[in-house]
Amino acid sequence: MTAPAPVDFGAFVRAAGARGRLVVQPRMGFSDPDRMREGLIATRAARAVTVGTLTLDSYTRVGEHQAAADALRDGIPLNGYPIVEHPAETTRRVLDGVWDPEFPVQVRHGSATPLRIFSTLVRLRLNATEGGPVSYCLPYGRTPLADSVRNWARSCELYAQLRDSGIEPHLETFGGCMLGQLCPPSQLVAISVLEAIFFHQHGIRSVSVSYAQQTNAEQDREAVTALRRLCRELLPTPDWHIVIYAYMGVYPTTPRGALRLLGEAAELAAATGSERLIVKTVAESMRIPTIAENVEALEHAYTTARQSPAVVADEPADSQTYAEAAALVHAVLDLHEDIGQALIAAFRRGYLDIPYCLHPDNRGRSRSYLDAEGRLRWASLGSLPLHGVVSTGRAQPVTSSGLLRDLMYLRRGFDEQGWLSRGGAAVPPASIGVR
Repeated sequence: MTAPAPVDFGAFVRAAGARGRLVVQPRMGFSDPDRMREGLIATRAARAVTVGTLTLDSYTRVGEHQAAADALRDGIPLNGYPIVEHPAETTRRVLDGVWDPEFPVQVRHGSATPLRIFSTLVRLRLNATEGGPVSYCLPYGRTPLADSVRNWARSCELYAQLRDSGIEPHLETFGGCMLGQLCPPSQLVAISVLEAIFFHQHGIRSVSVSYAQQTNAEQDREAVTALRRLCRELLPTPDWHIVIYAYMGVYPTTPRGALRLLGEAAELAAATGSERLIVKTVAESMRIPTIAENVEALEHAYTTARQSPAVVADEPADSQTYAEAAALVHAVLDLHEDIGQALIAAFRRGYLDIPYCLHPDNRGRSRSYLDAEGRLRWASLGSLPLHGVVSTGRAQPVTSSGLLRDLMYLRRGFDEQGWLSRGGAAVPPASIGVR
């Protein structure tokens, strides 16, 4: 077994982007090492520019390491790869001859208590992962935000020590994916930028910023443009790129609908010059995808991006999304010079407030809705520092039936009608009955 040469994840993705090639990536994780290795080999062999993924299991994500160890001992399959509990030599065998400078691998986890995960990654010299103190805390449990901030600060500082061995660690923000759906794009952009600044403040120089596809293609392009502009203005490192996530809400159930929605995510990445795309498969609404379904999704997204129009120029004027995101980011940065303390204060004051998020540290006074064009709008602002920037323009409160209708908006459209992009926006037929 040969030790791999140092793999610079960020440099690999940015180099592909400079050649006009979108990097596509699955969200793949299996507890069985042989199957995990098979998945990585198939990802590498796909007809696309790819990077590999080790997605961790739910027990490891929430810090229940003994439960993961018990499952391995008893032969119970898990919903991901338990990297902390597998011996280091097992993981090295999984990666041997697959992970190299031509095929970087990222570890995806979802933990607000990630220190043991990061310690394992450092021991294995695996230098690409993702998450964040906000985005891997509020949606997924009840860990206090202050604890998550402290945990992530320690983990970043530990991860940064890889540079002492000549290895550049890379961290991707999950902030552009809060709750998967119904969070207005400006707040997704703001949290993604703030988490990237947090990473850099704690020693990470190579970062990527995320944005999850939402419900209106034109608004999504506006959001990614705003994200790129804010990164250029505020990130103190040139080593960054943008990663798009295929829609993370209620997914279409038909193969036609699922592939069309994934295709629009690829078109979004191509149109905005984004460098990487996390795909979803035709099986997302039903079960964990097979290796073959992941490869199909990778190849479909890559081919669609290659066939999409050339990268559009950045918008010269301030968009509504940029104005909102900039107001949120600067309001938070003004609270404290330590970005972690600023994030804690921001949620305490309601300067950041995630609609429909039930975490105790989220004030829960903001609300969002979809307008007739499928654009995400603010229904109520709570204490968000957007008064004067946003006009809510909504007389009626959000109802439970309206919320359910919004949650099912894209599934209905892509399964029943097979929406196509028309003039930059997914246009539903009037019979669907959205507002």
